[in-house]
Amino acid sequence: MLNEYNRKLIFEDGTEYYGYSFGDSSEKVCEIVFNTSMVGYQEILSDPSYTYQAVVMTYPLIGNYGMADDDYETLNPSLGAFVVSEYNDRPSNFRSTASLDEIMKKYGIAGISGIDTRKLTRYIRDNGSMKVLIADISTSKEDGVEKLKNSSVPTDAVSKVSSKERRIENIQNQLFHVVAIDCGMKQNIVRSLIKRGCKVTVVPYNTSAEDIERLSPDGIFISNGPGDPQDVPCVIETIKALHGKYVIFGICLGHQIICLSYGAKTYKLKFGHRGGNHPVKNLLTGKIEITSQNHSYAVDSESLENTPLTATHINLIDNTIEGVQCLEDKVFSVQYHPESSPGPEDSPYLFDRFIEMMQEEKNNA
Repeated sequence: MLNEYNRKLIFEDGTEYYGYSFGDSSEKVCEIVFNTSMVGYQEILSDPSYTYQAVVMTYPLIGNYGMADDDYETLNPSLGAFVVSEYNDRPSNFRSTASLDEIMKKYGIAGISGIDTRKLTRYIRDNGSMKVLIADISTSKEDGVEKLKNSSVPTDAVSKVSSKERRIENIQNQLFHVVAIDCGMKQNIVRSLIKRGCKVTVVPYNTSAEDIERLSPDGIFISNGPGDPQDVPCVIETIKALHGKYVIFGICLGHQIICLSYGAKTYKLKFGHRGGNHPVKNLLTGKIEITSQNHSYAVDSESLENTPLTATHINLIDNTIEGVQCLEDKVFSVQYHPESSPGPEDSPYLFDRFIEMMQEEKNNA
């Protein structure tokens, strides 16, 4: 550990936190958020939903099991930065092929360690997510605040991380064909569909409804992704045009897009939900699920009242909407991540439900 700090965080109000640099050393402006997961930093680093964000890890030790080739959620990580209490640069894991520091340097992801992440997390909870500058220790508070005033976090996150062209995940003994609209999709979602006998055609976020219909799918999936769902009106219009034509399933950003396509509204949470232990109540069964979450926006519950959607799940911490359905149109979605990565896999039944609904449609055809 260095004897003197060489890196700092500067907030819009002039608050500073001092630490040590690892990963990419360039200056960065990001939206700062926190994640309470105790494991899974590799999946978090490679989750496209964190594009342009600096993630504070509340678990104190990060980097200790390195980076494994099979555990990436995307092959091109776009996280802005990692903020950690203690960074371990000597991983102990037979599956590890590189250190966290090496991968962060490769993909231009900034890092700062030595931070009191408990104090920092409380600060974000009290003040909400906000812009932060990750800079060299020599940067003055005044210069940092001025840079933050004159900068903004980009709103093109989905277009940055979505597939640029169509790709097909073929399987033997295909049961169903699913078109997955890629808004920044985690790879474990594709794995979850393939495991259940689905051929998956992944299409860019701006693919039209007409082009999707030409692919003759059995079902439509709308993925997770970064940013404000209202920044991708083209996806909202596409889903609106597909209402009632196919079985449609959405996760996270996909859930918000489905709700917006029916006329509901979304809003930004003060500091979001990010972690692997969020309790959610299934209103259809009365059961409680422990879920993996990563989102800044939520669906306004009152705005659902004038739509065909009904709430199926709620968050037990703040009563936000965690799931909806429209039985008539064969549409359902959840705000959380049933595919986990990282987090519990309490909710694989949602993928099974998607399969069952597509089978019912085939039987009725």
